[in-house]
Amino acid sequence: MRIFAAALSLALLLLQYQLWFSRQGMREITRLDAEIAAQTAANQSQAERNRQLAAEVHDLKVGMGAIEERARSELGMIGSNETFYEVVSSAGPVAPVAAAAPITARAE
Repeated sequence: MRIFAAALSLALLLLQYQLWFSRQGMREITRLDAEIAAQTAANQSQAERNRQLAAEVHDLKVGMGAIEERARSELGMIGSNETFYEVVSSAGPVAPVAAAAPITARAE
């Protein structure tokens, strides 16, 4: 009976060793779980980016507002019935610009 109990104990130890330390054991499962979590996070960020791009494409196809907004921000365009005002803030007083001497024609 002692030999049978020792054989069972040895078999249990070998199975535990395979479970915890082999290539198909718990370390591999933990590594795969971490890889799955990282891939899931990457997929979610890409899905959000795809959603934003699809919304932008839809706006560009359907409405003129998105086209006007992009033309204003990227190309600096101004509508025909609009007035452009540029507000410039200066750090100090502005020095007057000297007027250029008038150009006179020389008779030769």
